[in-house]
Amino acid sequence: MTRHAAEAKPQSKERKSFLLRLGRIKPYIYLLPALVSIGFWIYKPLLQTFQLSVYQWNLLPTSPKQYVGLKNFTNLFNLPEMGIALWNTLIYTVGIIPFSLIIPLIIAIATDNIGRKASNVYRALIFLPMIMAPVAVSSVWRWIMHPTNGILNKALVDWFHLSEPIRFFTDEHWAIWSITFITGWKLIGFSTLIFSAAMTGINKEYIEAAKIDRANGFQIIWHVLLPLLSPTILFMAMMSTLFASEMSFSYINVLTQGGPFNTTTNIYYLLWTYGFQSFNIGASSAAAVVFFLGFGVLAWLFMKLTKKLSFFDN
Repeated sequence: MTRHAAEAKPQSKERKSFLLRLGRIKPYIYLLPALVSIGFWIYKPLLQTFQLSVYQWNLLPTSPKQYVGLKNFTNLFNLPEMGIALWNTLIYTVGIIPFSLIIPLIIAIATDNIGRKASNVYRALIFLPMIMAPVAVSSVWRWIMHPTNGILNKALVDWFHLSEPIRFFTDEHWAIWSITFITGWKLIGFSTLIFSAAMTGINKEYIEAAKIDRANGFQIIWHVLLPLLSPTILFMAMMSTLFASEMSFSYINVLTQGGPFNTTTNIYYLLWTYGFQSFNIGASSAAAVVFFLGFGVLAWLFMKLTKKLSFFDN
C-alpha cells in the first residue's frame, strides 16, 4: 500500500509538470493559425521581394532569373523619374496632413457635445466616403472636375469669370493637388471617428476644473484637450505619413496614370509601373525595398517621438 502510494506521487508530479508546461504554451497554440497566416501572406512575400531586388526577371515562369547584385538599386537612383516620385511622395505626405489631422480634429472637438442620436447620424454621414470604392470615388470626382461638363468648373467660371476652365487632371500645375485633395477628402471620415473616439475617453473632470479656473474655450483646447489627445494625434500623423502614397495610388491609376509628365506619380505607383507595365521585376522589387526601408525608419522615428511627446492620463 505504501509502495503504490510512493509510485503514484512521482506520476502525479510529472502530470502536474506536464500540465504546467502545456498551460504555458497554450496561448501560443491559439495564436499559431494567425502567426502562420501572417508569415505566409506578409513575411514570405517580403523576403521574396528582397530576393528579387538583386535579380533581373520579366515575371515569366519559364524565364530564368539573372543575378545582377545591386545594379537594380544603382539604376533606380539614376533614373530621373525616381527623384520626381520621391518629391511627389513628400508632397502627398505633407498635403494630406490637413485632411487627416487638422480638419478631423476640429470636427471632433466641435461636435463632442452634440446629442447621442445626432452624433451617430453625423458620424455615419462623415464616414460614408471612407467605405466607398476608390474607383467609384475617382469616377465621381472626374465628373465633378471635368474641364467642360464638370459642375465645379461651371461654378468657378460663373463666380470668378475664368477665361478658360481648369483642367484638374491634365494640367501639370493642378494634377497633383487634385489627387491630394481627393485622397484627403476620403480620409476625413476615418480620422474624425478616431479623434471622436479619443474624445469620449477623456475624463470630463479636467474640462470642468479648467472652467472653474476661468479658462476660456481656446485655453481648454490648447492646455487640456490637445495634450490628452497627443497619443492619438501622433498615431494619426504616423498613419498619414506611412500610407499617404498607398491611399493615393488608386486615384493616380484611374485619373492620371502618373501624368502629366510624371507630375502625379509617387514611389508606390512607380514600383507598380516597373512591375506590371514594364515587367521589370528587379527594378520594381528594388523600389519596394527602398519604400519599405525608408518608411520603416519613419515609423521607428514616430514611435520614438510618441514615447517622448505623448501625454497619458494615468
